[in-house]
Amino acid sequence: MKNIYLDRNENNYGPSPKCLEAVKSVTPDLFNIYSSAYKNGYKSDLSKRLSDDFNISEDRVLLGYGAEDLLKQVVQIYLEEKTDKLLVPDHSWWYYKEIANETNSISIEYPIVEGEESYEYDIDKLLEIYNTEKPKVVFIASPNNPTGNSISDNQLEFILDRMSESVVVLDEAYWFSSNNAKATELVNKYSNLIIIRTFSKLYALAGIRIGYAIIGEQLKQIKKISNRYLGYNRISEKIALAAMDSPDYYNDIATKMKSDRDLYFTELNKIKNVKAFKSDANFVLVKIQKELMSPLKEFLVAKGIVIKFMAEEIVNSHLRITIGTQEQNREVIDAITDFYKQL
Repeated sequence: MKNIYLDRNENNYGPSPKCLEAVKSVTPDLFNIYSSAYKNGYKSDLSKRLSDDFNISEDRVLLGYGAEDLLKQVVQIYLEEKTDKLLVPDHSWWYYKEIANETNSISIEYPIVEGEESYEYDIDKLLEIYNTEKPKVVFIASPNNPTGNSISDNQLEFILDRMSESVVVLDEAYWFSSNNAKATELVNKYSNLIIIRTFSKLYALAGIRIGYAIIGEQLKQIKKISNRYLGYNRISEKIALAAMDSPDYYNDIATKMKSDRDLYFTELNKIKNVKAFKSDANFVLVKIQKELMSPLKEFLVAKGIVIKFMAEEIVNSHLRITIGTQEQNREVIDAITDFYKQL
């Protein structure tokens, strides 16, 4: 029996065929010769391509070893003193607080609250905490992991208008859209804003570790420190460029994932004492009775299904299910349904 792994938010569809073709066409010079992009006046072929797509200057595009690397750079650069503060969502990736700990700075949480169908940002409370604590850096995840909710454009601009004294990071690792125009508009309007994305999720390139950021004009410090004199990984860049040249392939995946997010929401909410939340990411969050967590896990593992059983302080009776292929998703839904039928 082959296991179905839907516990790490990876893309089980895999990368586009053009990415595999790019790997097959790798030549020896990509191993032993540094990038010569600087001769053309830019840092790398990938950052130049991204700058063209976002219609911003190439020096405002940063590349990193995944989005994780860029998040860490922001914290290490801008949180210099032990009294400096980082504001993060309370229902969020544990790593946000960990990178604050690494700099001995202070992480402060603001609430994401459970709504009728999805989790939501509590904008009033966020601003109240912001005004009291005066953080140097603010993290906003959209969509947020593990809740799956996004912040609306209106909400985002409302808070950005009131956070000009801080560096604001919009973590869009779980972004699943082909629209770059809004991101460009935001970083041009708000000079203290950093938008971070990755090739790991939508593009199914988690293994090659490429993330990128586009930044506001004010953020000269991170622009200088993030620059790499000798360029970036030329093979990874080649694969990422091939992914960017495959819009039809990834638009199809995004459409399938949206359909299956809706399927999880509809089907699992038919089960008594189960609440599935709407999500904009490549996963769904599902709340169940805490006493059923262990037996359900055993039941699914016996069927070769591995999902994330959350055991965090405030998310501890929840399942986070990565959106797999359509066949995998149907199998997971049927298995959970079968478990509840036997109770």
